[in-house]
Amino acid sequence: MAKATVFIDGESGTTGLGIRERLAAVPQVELRSLPAASRRDPAARRDMMAQVDLVVLCLPDDAARESVAMAEGLGNAAPKILDASTAHRVHPDWTYGFAEMLPRQADHIAKAQKVANPGCYPTGAIGLLRPLVEAGLLPSDYPISINAVSGYSGGGKSMIEAHERDGGPAFELYALTLEHKHLPETQLYAGLKRRPIFIPSVGHFRQGMLVSVPLHLDDLPGRPGSADLAAALQAHYRGCDLVRVTPPQADAKLEPQALNNTDRLELYVHGSDKHRQAVLVARLDNLGKGASGAAVQNIGLMLGLHAGVAARETVDA
Repeated sequence: MAKATVFIDGESGTTGLGIRERLAAVPQVELRSLPAASRRDPAARRDMMAQVDLVVLCLPDDAARESVAMAEGLGNAAPKILDASTAHRVHPDWTYGFAEMLPRQADHIAKAQKVANPGCYPTGAIGLLRPLVEAGLLPSDYPISINAVSGYSGGGKSMIEAHERDGGPAFELYALTLEHKHLPETQLYAGLKRRPIFIPSVGHFRQGMLVSVPLHLDDLPGRPGSADLAAALQAHYRGCDLVRVTPPQADAKLEPQALNNTDRLELYVHGSDKHRQAVLVARLDNLGKGASGAAVQNIGLMLGLHAGVAARETVDA
């Protein structure tokens, strides 16, 4: 059987390198690359796109849009496209690449010509919120606040260099203008009518992520308990290999690095029945299920590869 061919446009970035490393271990895939001197040559990139089954875009938004136009100009020779930028995540002509978001989302990804890979923060937030909105436990106009902390690898090359060269701050809030680029997809795919407040932060550790959402239970329809929220999440993700609803930690603590070098997403409901409050928490590797791992899962679906490829975990050598 012929191998599926994949070209990563922008393979030298953090996400591109992560995708390449994962795909190199998949026997059903043949990776194609351009020489370094040709990677900015439009003609060379267009010729490569015409030769492969799927192109992965690991580029800034404007460059990703240019690459999509280039690929679409190939007509019937156009490859499938997986875009890891934010350029097309809320575009109506693109399929959102969070395979577990809805019961048939993986089928939609498998049939799609163009898939937008999700952001790392939205993966956690949507993973927590969409099932509760779907179940009628969380109103779509509820005033949601999302707090999150990520390892510095989520900030790209400049942030990585700053932390690894200079030590970087131990912790900092950012995007306090409330204009973070992940907000549109978070609101749309979480099913929220009201724009959430999103407060991201970065810590002085390379990778790992926690996304948390506080809730006042008496403000929710039917005044559910934390166990009801957990049950709705469990029902939504039953049978999923990579997304698990996990019992609350006995010590009531969560640290962000426990899932590093895996493609898993863990969801928690910590609550106080006494105070009628709950905190939803998602834990993931921002470079795994939050980026490269999700991309390889989507590539496996789009190319019709064995399900085990999409669910594969990776561990550093």
